[in-house]
Amino acid sequence: MMTDRYTSPLSERYAGKEMQYIFSQDMKFRTWRKLWIALAETEKELGLPITDEQIAELKANQDTINYEVARQREALVRHDVMSHVYAYGEQCPKAKGIIHLGATSCYVGDNTDLIIMTEALKSVKKKLINVIAEMAAFAEKYKALPTLGFTHFQPAQPTTVGKRAALWIQEFMLDLEELDFVLSGMKLLGSKGTTGTQASFLELFDGNHEKVEEMDRRIAGKMGFEECYPVSGQTYSRKIDTRVLNVLAGIAASAHKFSNDIRLLQHLKEVEEPFEKDQIGSSAMAYKRNPMRSERIASLARYVLADTLNPAITSAAQWFERTLDDSANKRLSIPEGFLATDGILDLCLNIVDGLVVYPKVIEKHLMAELPFMATENIMMDAVKAGGDRQELHERIRILSMEAGKNVKEKGLDNNLLELIANDPAFSLNMEDLKKTMDPVKYTGRAKEQVENYLNTVIYPLLSENKESLGIKANINV
Repeated sequence: MMTDRYTSPLSERYAGKEMQYIFSQDMKFRTWRKLWIALAETEKELGLPITDEQIAELKANQDTINYEVARQREALVRHDVMSHVYAYGEQCPKAKGIIHLGATSCYVGDNTDLIIMTEALKSVKKKLINVIAEMAAFAEKYKALPTLGFTHFQPAQPTTVGKRAALWIQEFMLDLEELDFVLSGMKLLGSKGTTGTQASFLELFDGNHEKVEEMDRRIAGKMGFEECYPVSGQTYSRKIDTRVLNVLAGIAASAHKFSNDIRLLQHLKEVEEPFEKDQIGSSAMAYKRNPMRSERIASLARYVLADTLNPAITSAAQWFERTLDDSANKRLSIPEGFLATDGILDLCLNIVDGLVVYPKVIEKHLMAELPFMATENIMMDAVKAGGDRQELHERIRILSMEAGKNVKEKGLDNNLLELIANDPAFSLNMEDLKKTMDPVKYTGRAKEQVENYLNTVIYPLLSENKESLGIKANINV
């Protein structure tokens, strides 16, 4: 552990190992070498004088990167790509002359960025599907448990705990749809040259346009892509970065909303995020159980939402076929956006997997408000018993105000049912009124909506992606 310099909390505390590797130096420079091999192989296949021996030498050294040679060379020439071309050539003396043949720096730089973002999106997708799976299990378990609904964080018509979870799931499902759309459109830059015209490759292939076009197709195939972007400047369009980070922003927003609900529910003591046996909630107040994981989601989510501005502004600021004011920004904004999102999804997994529900507290809160919500049913019963609807509506209104005053000003329990039972206008006794107090009567189709959503949308999705399931989050702190 380095203690004498800054290290990113995203690596030290939040992101998982897989995402950290995707944005590691090894992943980057090994991908550069794979791209140089793909370029050399393709040029050989299309007729350039490159030998099998040279290709074999490149492949033999593709994973044994001589970093120190590259670092020393970069200190001299101030160019990272040419430094690694030089270092690779030191290891491959027979192939030295054909490494990077006809290419510009963006051949390895931009193609690698696209490959890495594609792999990172796949990693995000796996964790996102696991979050949806965990939430689906929670929704199934509590689909019929009545709970007080809230609008404006004021008591409203009852719903169920599972239905509320279904709302969380739907937010993440929208993110998954967007992720799949962006992922399906990812392409390589290919070999486009210094201004995107492929002039150097046209020269190499003696003016043969078909071979230049075929070169892009073959390189894309060798790197696992279906095609390359048909036109570009020296770089791929920076709008691609914007599209990718917008996917992450959507996930961050969904996670933030989920974490807000958990924090509020924990305040109400209805639902609680996992709290470990030896965990400390407060340095001063030993009894406290703070929703620190949910708070961390909110904190990281705000970072991702703000980070999305970086590629958008960078895309807008590009000049003609390319400028270099994107590079330093991309090195920060793209990896950190992904690392933070990875940390967010791990936290979501950890929270949902260990959520604690307190049905007795939920019932207590619900029953304290239910008399107000049952007034329409009570009024209808009284009308059936011979009462006047308009008169009863006014009596209900007056008695509701009195009960509300007792609760808010006097700190008493809600006594609306007693007030109604004692009012001769209703002709209903306490036994009659208590029959209206079954919370299930007021949750509408919440249970059925959850069942339908899970059975028709979520379970088929999970079945299609069963090979991705089973991920467990490892929270570092």
